[in-house]
Amino acid sequence: MEVLKGLPVAEAINAELIAKLEKFDGAVPHLAIIRVGERPDDMSYERGATKKMDKIGFRCTSFVFPEDINNCDFQAEFDKINNDSDIDGILLLRPLPKHLDEKAIENRIDPRKDLDGISPMNLAKVYAGDESGYAPCTAEAVIEMLDFAGVNLTGKRVTVVGRSLVIGKPVSMLLMKKNATVTICHTRTADMEGTCRNAEVLVAAAGVAKMIKAEYVAKDAVVIDVGINVDENGNLCGDVDFDAITDIAAIASPVPGGVGSVTTSVLAKHLMKAAEAR
Repeated sequence: MEVLKGLPVAEAINAELIAKLEKFDGAVPHLAIIRVGERPDDMSYERGATKKMDKIGFRCTSFVFPEDINNCDFQAEFDKINNDSDIDGILLLRPLPKHLDEKAIENRIDPRKDLDGISPMNLAKVYAGDESGYAPCTAEAVIEMLDFAGVNLTGKRVTVVGRSLVIGKPVSMLLMKKNATVTICHTRTADMEGTCRNAEVLVAAAGVAKMIKAEYVAKDAVVIDVGINVDENGNLCGDVDFDAITDIAAIASPVPGGVGSVTTSVLAKHLMKAAEAR
């Protein structure tokens, strides 16, 4: 089995962006990262995104607010960032604390700055196949991985496990844009094992540690694992039981070191696109 690591994919995107930036005659693209509170996973993603922007040569500013900020104050602070003409793109780290109205922010964010595809307009563009919008970065990272591996999706039977608006649904739309025949599985799917086993390409985005066992995977299938979980030993793992499929799948992405490694490069790609559009 070929292990499809994310680092070479990310490096290819980074090199392309560095070359673009050298020829770009506008202001250096500027990313705003908005974080509320001190959640370790948010802080980890923020560090990774900041490091990536620095590496490429983009500007990056973090706006950090206390977890107990009230809804009115947060929306006012968000509006300042949203309306700042010096900022090309925004990454809002989610989920927000429960007392904040996340839906209101999704509706407030300028779609031209919405680099992670959270606004209704950008989601609508993903569903319409309109490339002027922004898909969620993780969903697009899946496509980048498959493209890098040389997987021709035209006519392929693809099963996506998970139907969230963050990954499952948008990645299904992106796969269909590549002419794949897509099936979406979820908690009410009657024969998930059989449906997954019928797939030539399997995308696992359920958020359940190691739920995709050997019997879910067809011989020589391509398996992309989007899950980020912690196993019974406290180790990071994906939705796929990776060790169980090594003699079955033709290609599979690991966790950690797979799709997650590509997500911040897709974010940077979106930032460049926003700066060019401006």
